[in-house]
Amino acid sequence: MIISNIFIALAIGCAMWNVVASLMIYRALKKQGYPVNFLLLRLLAPKYAFEYKKITKSETGRAGSLFYQWIFSINMALVFALVGILYRI
Repeated sequence: MIISNIFIALAIGCAMWNVVASLMIYRALKKQGYPVNFLLLRLLAPKYAFEYKKITKSETGRAGSLFYQWIFSINMALVFALVGILYRI
């Protein structure tokens, strides 16, 4: 039971990391002049993340680090949540 709680806590931490990464991507896109909608940020986060990747890749030749943080954090949240749920069963 304790192990599942640890994995659920890690999933929540990764989800919060993803929210922060999404907000930073929002800020970077807004700074570049890209039209973004704050109210629909959670719904359009994947679109904004890939748009951020495209913009940074055209500027520097590489995708920006926020894109990788966004991808990694959402995937790790999913993995930790699944492992936490499976330990409860």
